[in-house]
Order: sequence, then structure tokens, then C-alpha cells
Amino acid sequence: MLTLTLRNRALTWGQRTYLMGILNVTPDSFSGDGLLSPSAGDAIERAATQARAFLAAGADLLDVGGESTRPGSQPVAAEDEMRRVVPVIRALAAEFPDALISVDTYKAAVAEAALQAGACIVNDVWGLRADPDLAAVIARRAAAVVLMHNRSQPANVEVRERLGAAYRGAEYTDLLADVRRDLMESVERARRAGIPESHIILDPGIGFGKTVEQNLELIDRLDEIRALGFPVLLGPSRKSFIGYTLDLPPDQRLEGTAAAVAVGITRRADIVRVHDVPAMARVVKMTDAIVRRR
Repeated sequence: MLTLTLRNRALTWGQRTYLMGILNVTPDSFSGDGLLSPSAGDAIERAATQARAFLAAGADLLDVGGESTRPGSQPVAAEDEMRRVVPVIRALAAEFPDALISVDTYKAAVAEAALQAGACIVNDVWGLRADPDLAAVIARRAAAVVLMHNRSQPANVEVRERLGAAYRGAEYTDLLADVRRDLMESVERARRAGIPESHIILDPGIGFGKTVEQNLELIDRLDEIRALGFPVLLGPSRKSFIGYTLDLPPDQRLEGTAAAVAVGITRRADIVRVHDVPAMARVVKMTDAIVRRR
């Protein structure tokens, strides 16, 4: 079994499924859990409280993001993003020195500051395609990287009341072949920058430039992404493909998320990225008990 060691902690792929808890230091998260909402109070203390709860419930990693990536969201300047995430990461690293902290960013300047503050993973929703300097930052800091597949186009966004935004009409010649090829192009960018293969994690990009049906197919065929030879992160939590399938708003997608997580684990997901950590920790534990008996 392959192992990734960060901050003296080992993640052994295939042994069990690891749980990543989402900390949105934003005012406009699609799921309504942004820690910078007008009524949120102090974001650092709220993030610390949420992190304590996540870790107590079984989270293995904390993913801190300062820019919403929901369909149709507006970009945030690097300086503003740093002001949001760096103090939170610094506080979390001080309180939880053994925690594995990920920064959800595609900007080199933000990643540099976040890694210096205590993060050890960069979760890049553009797979090293958005900022040409990011890969070098990750390599120099000996961080791990999540390379996500993304063909998002603002023109392809559809918004429905209650259900939020989703993509329609994303163009693929062959969904799995195209996603696999795009991911391996991102892997090659990482290799060229000097990021070791042991520090690379792939994410098929559920909800990013895919229709509802394409998202469902990707989860069902996730093992074909895992067959590329890298650990796989799956992030279906509360996303619009669940809402459009069940006709439910984001705050009523717990069961849909649980189904997607369970199926993803049966298709060899190594990490699941979720909002509802206590409930999903139970889903992960039960699914692992069924599918990882040997």
C-alpha cells in the first residue's frame, strides 16, 4: 500500500477512507455555512469551534477555503483571500499541531502564505492550470497537492430557485477518457515542477463543468480514475447534482450526500470531502467495514 506522510502523520491509501472537513471562510458559500456571513461573528473562533467538532467526530483533514467555487461565483483577489484564510490556518495549526490542514486555493501567493502559516496540502480546483507559479510553490514547500478536474464555463451555468446553480451542456467527447486525460496533464505539470508522485492526489471535480448525469456517471465509475495510480478525493457534499436529482435545497441534501459518499467508497475513493462530518464519519466507518474487510 502506498503512503503519504505529512507532519509525521501517515495516510495509507487503501487501508481506510479518510475524512476531510470543509471550513468555508467565505460570506457566500453555496451550502450556507460560510464563516464570514454577516451574523457569523469572529471567523477565527468560529473556525476553531468547527474544527474542534470535526476532529472530535473523526475528521482526518481540515480544508480551509477563502473563495467560493460554486457555479457562477465571483473571483476573490489574492490579498482578500489571504486575509480570510491565513489567520484561520495559523490559529488552527497552533491549537491542533497534529492536524493535517489543506488550503483550498488556486493562487500561488495564497498557497505560499497558507503553507507558511501551517497548511501542508494545497487543494487546487484548477489542477495547476490557473496560476503558473503554484506548482513551484508546492514543490518548494514539500506540500501535497489535490489536482482537481475542471472544465467550468460561466456561460454554461443554470440557476434554479431553491436548488441553486449547476452546469449544463458541458462538452466531452468521452467523459471518463477526457477527465482521465486532463487529470494526467495536471499530473505532468506537477512532475515537471518537482512535486513527487507520492504527494499527488486526484479529484474528478464533481460539480465542476459537468451536468447532473455526468456527475452521477463519474461517481459510479470513480474506480477508473483510481486506476490511474493515484489516490482519489471525492467531493460530492451538498452539491447541486444531488439537489437536482432529489429536488432539494442545499440544507436538505444529507441523505443524498451519504449515498454519494458510500458509492464513492465502493468505487475506491481514498478521501471524501464533506460539510456534515459527524454523519459522514458514520457513513464512512460503515462502508469501510463492508468493502475494506481484506
